[in-house]
Amino acid sequence: MIETQREFLTGRDIDMGEEPDLDNDPTAAWRDHAKRVTEAISDDAVASTEYDGHFGPTTVGATLEQFYIWDMLVHRWDIANSVGADAKLSDAELDRIDKGADSFGEALYMDGVCSPGVEAPEDADRQARVLARLGRKA
Repeated sequence: MIETQREFLTGRDIDMGEEPDLDNDPTAAWRDHAKRVTEAISDDAVASTEYDGHFGPTTVGATLEQFYIWDMLVHRWDIANSVGADAKLSDAELDRIDKGADSFGEALYMDGVCSPGVEAPEDADRQARVLARLGRKA
């Protein structure tokens, strides 16, 4: 997530400073990165920077809200699930994930976004069905 967010922002000439050291301390690297992103987008000129995105003209702020927050929610589940932590998503988070997936259309399954959907068990709860749509087995 750090690499893709940095690539997006630096690709729009936004100075993100030195790359954080993921190998030494991933937690500190994430905190440092999150602080830098927050500082950068707190500047209205940065958040309102226009560019041509995958779906047409947009802004840096809109892309962060529409894709990167969505991406962090999905990966929060991935990470929690992989380490055996509580991976429960709230109804509001599932709403946001569903809405985002709807807005991406077939681009949802582009390389680097999501794997093709998988079949959810017939008795699956909402979270399992939403994650199955994103190629995950919950």
